[in-house]
Amino acid sequence: MTLARPGVTIVPIHGKSPQIDPSAFIAPGCTIVGDVTIGPQSSVWYNCVLRADVSRIVIGARTNIQDGSVLHCDPERPGDPDGSPLLIGDDVLVGHMVMLHGCRIEDRGFVGLGAIAMNKAVIGSDAMLAAGAMLTEGKVMAPRELWGGRPARKMRDLDDMTIAGMRMGVAHYVENAKAHAAAVADIDL
Repeated sequence: MTLARPGVTIVPIHGKSPQIDPSAFIAPGCTIVGDVTIGPQSSVWYNCVLRADVSRIVIGARTNIQDGSVLHCDPERPGDPDGSPLLIGDDVLVGHMVMLHGCRIEDRGFVGLGAIAMNKAVIGSDAMLAAGAMLTEGKVMAPRELWGGRPARKMRDLDDMTIAGMRMGVAHYVENAKAHAAAVADIDL
C-alpha cells in the first residue's frame, strides 16, 4: 500500500506504481518512480532517487537507504531475459550518496558511504562494501566479507564485533526514522 507522503514525489509509469509499506519512512525530497516495493519499517532518507522504470526495485524490511543515494535497474536484453532488477534484503544498511544499479544485497548487507555496486553484483549476508568502493558488474561478495577499493576486492573477513555493530546500526535507523517521521508530520511542506 502506498500513502501520500509530504514532500515526496511518487511517479507511476508503464502501469506500475510504487508500493510502500505504511510503516516505512520516506523523507521529503525523495523521488520514487515505477515498480518499487519498500518493506515494513524501512527508511529512505532525504533526497534519494529510486527509479524503477525499466525493471524493479525491491527493498525488504528494516532496511535504510541514506541521504542522496541513487537506485536504478536495467531491463531485459538479448541473452539476458531477467535483466538486472535491484534486490535489497532485510536489515540492510546503505550509506549516504551510494549508487546501486541492478545488483543484489542480501539480508544484513552493508554498503559504505559513496560506494557503487553495479549490475548483477552481489553483496552477501553480513558482508560490507567499504566507503568509496566500486563493486563492478557480476562480482560476488561472500557472506561476512569486507571488500574495498576501485575496483573492489576482498580485504578480509568480518569479525563478530563488526557484525554486531552493523546490527546496532539497523536498529538505530529504525528508531531514528520514527523520530524523523514525527518531525516531518509537524511541519508544513
